[in-house]
Amino acid sequence: MRVILIGATGHIGSYLVPKLVNQGFEVLAVSRHQQTPYNDNPAWKSVKSVALDRVKLEESNQFGQAIADLEPDIVIDLICFTKQSAQQLVEAVKGKIKQFLHCGTIWVHGETRAVPTVEGQTKRPLGEYGKNKAEIEEYLHDEYIYQQFPATVIHPGHIVGPGWTPLNPAGNFNEQFFIDISQGHEVLLPNLGLETLHHVHADDVASLFIQAIKHRKNALGESFHAVSDQALTLKGYALSLSDWYAQSANLRYLPINEMKHHLNDQDFNATVEHVSHSTNCSNLKAKKLLEFTPKYSSLEAIQESLSEII
Repeated sequence: MRVILIGATGHIGSYLVPKLVNQGFEVLAVSRHQQTPYNDNPAWKSVKSVALDRVKLEESNQFGQAIADLEPDIVIDLICFTKQSAQQLVEAVKGKIKQFLHCGTIWVHGETRAVPTVEGQTKRPLGEYGKNKAEIEEYLHDEYIYQQFPATVIHPGHIVGPGWTPLNPAGNFNEQFFIDISQGHEVLLPNLGLETLHHVHADDVASLFIQAIKHRKNALGESFHAVSDQALTLKGYALSLSDWYAQSANLRYLPINEMKHHLNDQDFNATVEHVSHSTNCSNLKAKKLLEFTPKYSSLEAIQESLSEII
């Protein structure tokens, strides 16, 4: 069975491609060939790489057909960010494939109102990214209901793994936070540090895609959260890191508006976004319907990444 994986050399694809190969699939890895996978796995030797520039091909309405011409049985799209992009691809492969898997995001939910958040809760996305992803999800669900299009949506949390910097306890990606806390220096947290972040290892996200294919009947027309078993509070995350580094925690709390005096614009905006969402999602549906078992806790996934940074 042939699987087309779009965005194959990114965070998730780097783990998903070897898993697909090991499951016996014929894998065509579609990317722009501008980066190498995050992990070196022998399975990549049996993968056929296909260089396609999605942005350029979509401008001439040719990307969907380019994918259809590869004659896939399954399409996994890891890099779709607008409904229009999804529509072009769906219309081209409709009636020709057994399953279409889209990578969404837990940010489709917007600000957290009840925890743990489940997939079917009313969505109130914040910002363009979350709104676009929610629109894609709604479109794919409608296509399943009204056109029997075999869609499945996987919503990862804050992806982490070797090769890139984890989202830190202040809600941004500044590596200096980890250096400071590893040395026992003072670190700043917004408010009382009780907002939440929900990380997931890229390997676990890839595993959920595999489970969705294995349990296709249960997966069709559904959305699933790809997250660890528990979210972390900002404070709990910082304290756990201090323990891991064998340092006494030196935490100072500031109202979030005052954080802007201590962060650059990029980091401050990221902090506001993550604190505003304060994600804490349930993975029970994926466990029940797809037999999903995360390998990593949030902290374990973070620690594996930090071992390569500090």
